[in-house]
Amino acid sequence: MVSIKISGRKVTISDALREQVETKIGGALKVFDIKPMTCDVVLRVDKNHSYGKRNACEVTVFVRDNVVRVVATGDDLESAIDEAASKVTRQLRKYKTRVIDKRQRAKRPMPMPEPLPDLPVPEPEDNQEDDELVREKIVELSPMSVDEALVQIDLIGHDFYVFEDELTGLTNVVYRRNNGGYGIIKPKIEDEDEQS
Repeated sequence: MVSIKISGRKVTISDALREQVETKIGGALKVFDIKPMTCDVVLRVDKNHSYGKRNACEVTVFVRDNVVRVVATGDDLESAIDEAASKVTRQLRKYKTRVIDKRQRAKRPMPMPEPLPDLPVPEPEDNQEDDELVREKIVELSPMSVDEALVQIDLIGHDFYVFEDELTGLTNVVYRRNNGGYGIIKPKIEDEDEQS
């Protein structure tokens, strides 16, 4: 049985909601039978005057050394839970397929990514408020290959992923490009000849 931790934000978790999460999300997790696996489910109701009431179900699955995260919204919490279960199934299927594919194919050298163009710095608008840091997130960097980082960016559904390159030990960032594909940001390593 997969351990599922259920919590609520601005909503009380009723027995019916708890049972639906355990049935739907738990059922999706049981199908894959990957160990170790734990799951955090957050149900929330956001009220905003611009878009009304929004019901959301956030599911974060910790599977081995990876994280699979989905967010689903619906007219009510029940439909959000159903949608989240469906999304978790798709993401875990993608995870399992990539892990199996990785084991079956021989390691090939990764092609060097194209260099990043110099990006223009946008000019601040007159009516724009001062930029301020609104959130801080601490990440635990795990040594991994670029291929593994690309799997992670898909599994968590973000536009970028920060990781420690297993070969160099340096911090790198892979990101999803607007025109398709992925890019990588690496720190410049100075040659010993340049230092002397």
